[in-house]
Amino acid sequence: MVSEAPRAYRSELRAQQALETRRRIIEASARLFATNGYQATTIAAIAREAGVSSETVKSASSKAELLISAFEVTFSGSEGADSLTDTEVAAGVLDVPDAGFLDAVLTQIAAANARGHALWTVLLGAALSDPVVDAALQGMLARRAADNIAFVTELVRRGLAAHTQDVAGTAAVLSFLLSPEAYQQLVAQSGWSPERYRAWLRAAVAAELGR
Repeated sequence: MVSEAPRAYRSELRAQQALETRRRIIEASARLFATNGYQATTIAAIAREAGVSSETVKSASSKAELLISAFEVTFSGSEGADSLTDTEVAAGVLDVPDAGFLDAVLTQIAAANARGHALWTVLLGAALSDPVVDAALQGMLARRAADNIAFVTELVRRGLAAHTQDVAGTAAVLSFLLSPEAYQQLVAQSGWSPERYRAWLRAAVAAELGR
């Protein structure tokens, strides 16, 4: 009887190679979109940057889908997650004790904004003319709103925020404070240091939660 092990090994190897190729394509896309913008970045340029053929890039995803994936992976470490809690950036954060929970979340968000703010700006611009990007953006914004409502609810449960009947309102304020847009304006545009940004973020969030 012929063993299935060699065939299974080859199948696993091909799957690993496909994942590695996709990783290179997404990383190349992220670099080019962040540097050159959406319109100026071509499939051919992504292929050259990733060291693969244009056909390989096209078979992986469309240009719009690559921008979406590039942002998701750069910001959170994961593609297509239903919630930020399901991504690498939030791994284990719900297990952090109450005393360190808020700082742990803010540290993770600040780092994610530092990685992803440039691509977020590109994503916002591309959404104005590309319906695929716009649809993805609306989904991201809806998930962001839901995540922030869950965040406020968790803070209240842990006794780290004042009880409020306006959870959605508090979540909306946190959505603004924690957004890549705020990082872009304060650090990239106004020249704040990452340390000053994190200190402002901690103080601003604490003030809102204490209202």
